[in-house]
Amino acid sequence: MNATALLLGLVAGAALLAIALLWAVRQPAFGIRTVRIDGDVARNSAATLRAHVRAGLTGNFFTLDLAAAQRAIEEAPWVRRAVIYRLWPNRLAVQLEEHRAAALWGNDDDLLVNSHGEVFTANLGDVEDDDLPTLQGPDGSAPAMLALLRRLSPVLSGAKMRITTLSLSGRGTWAMQLDAGASVELGRGSEAELVQRTEQFVHSVGGVIARYERPLLYADLRHHQGYAVRLKGISTVNDSASQAGKN
Repeated sequence: MNATALLLGLVAGAALLAIALLWAVRQPAFGIRTVRIDGDVARNSAATLRAHVRAGLTGNFFTLDLAAAQRAIEEAPWVRRAVIYRLWPNRLAVQLEEHRAAALWGNDDDLLVNSHGEVFTANLGDVEDDDLPTLQGPDGSAPAMLALLRRLSPVLSGAKMRITTLSLSGRGTWAMQLDAGASVELGRGSEAELVQRTEQFVHSVGGVIARYERPLLYADLRHHQGYAVRLKGISTVNDSASQAGKN
């Protein structure tokens, strides 16, 4: 009987403790009072971000669904990733990572590529002064396209050329548009092969342009051991084994 009484006492005590805990966690003192935003806030105001967090708040410090709050803030424009922490007794801290735009994507009005090669949605008006290049390719090709853009850009900068559009067809053919308006066919191949063709082109095309004193309109780098160019009013083929500009 003593054992039974002790067991009943323990059960009653546990029940009272559970009731007390349930009462405590529902007290206003544990309602979320403050949301602290840390990390990247270049594209969003802290007030806007806090509003997105609060839109996902259900419950108090103990009962809050952190996953739902995280999803809510990641729906804010330019937010790539958010991690939310509880801070005793009634605060939240949000560690934020924003997208860093690296290029425009395709012909869509609101798609960009971030520095990780991920396509995301944003207001293009936010980057209208950034002079971003455009990537155009099949779905899922953005990471490879961004990688090639980063390899080709410094090569072309040596000839004071800049890529405005880099394209990849569904059949794997690459092409680019330069800032002066010239179109360049790169053809197919590995990233290393495409870079090598471009280096060969950059190495001698300046001499061709200077010789004829005409702007470049078109270049075809798909020729073996050379390339073909079209200047304004002139067409020529440059072979790596020949003098620059020889027809």
